[in-house]
Amino acid sequence: MRTVSTGPTRTYGATATSSALVAIALILVGCQLFVIPLWLLPRGTAWGWLLPLLVLTNTPLWSLLHETIHGSLLRDRRWNDRLGRTLAVAYGAPFALLKAGHLLHHRFSRTPRERTEIFDPGRSSWGARAPGYYLRLFGGLYLSEVSSLLLAPLPKRGWAWVSRRLEDPETVTSLLLDTVAARRLGAFRLDSALIVALHAAAFAAYGPHWWMLPAALLGRAFVVSVADNAYHYATPLDEPLDAMNLSLPRPLETFILAFNLHGVHHRHPGLAWPDLRGAFLADGGRFDLSWWHAAVRQIRGPIPATADRLRGRGAVRPPGGDG
Repeated sequence: MRTVSTGPTRTYGATATSSALVAIALILVGCQLFVIPLWLLPRGTAWGWLLPLLVLTNTPLWSLLHETIHGSLLRDRRWNDRLGRTLAVAYGAPFALLKAGHLLHHRFSRTPRERTEIFDPGRSSWGARAPGYYLRLFGGLYLSEVSSLLLAPLPKRGWAWVSRRLEDPETVTSLLLDTVAARRLGAFRLDSALIVALHAAAFAAYGPHWWMLPAALLGRAFVVSVADNAYHYATPLDEPLDAMNLSLPRPLETFILAFNLHGVHHRHPGLAWPDLRGAFLADGGRFDLSWWHAAVRQIRGPIPATADRLRGRGAVRPPGGDG
């Protein structure tokens, strides 16, 4: 496996900038949940077309959440986590689950427990793996995060029972449930209650236009799920520190808080997003693919673990990349 390159181990975003970004993100979510249905839709249903634009802001919303997961948004850990929990409520899934799940991703990425698109041809086939793969790709990842809310009322022994039923050496699900139940169950339950209350109030606010809100949430599910594995699709196996850097125009790179520099992030997970560009240039400044190419090529579907392109970096990345 690769070893992490040398460099700074922890940086933080500027407090004022980070706070402003969080405020903007929460205002945009508030517009989606309450401003549009209570103030704009009564003036005309055409205002509902703002929702697809707001769906696109879920990418920087996740990027901010991602900063809090790694403790890089604010130097003060308590406030970092408080803002993370607030953003997670707006996002629709408890912070405890998102944090544990993402840290497990860093630990197990491209190993047998975390290979979204990979199947063992000796045990399965493309046709058998494809339905679950495409369901996850086109919204299922986010919907599975939201469905975790159903676990909130269960006692610890209920979590243990579900974990045992879902134990599978090819997923991190049981590890995720065990981690949340052991360490953060109280926070998970509180945040789940807040998420349900917030979105129930939003459904009530939409009134006769109620269908617009689930449509917007399905749009969020699509955006989140398609972007999730694009940085890892068809990359070498058994390389947890490996991920792709995907090219985007600089304004879009800033818009998503440099999340496209995902290879740098996996090698330097303690870097705050403003420092990723400098680390990218220090590492050679080479993009692997364009973001759009990486997102679309996932439609090819599952890949057998025996495929030659999974054997090494050079088989995945064309000379010079697409960037």
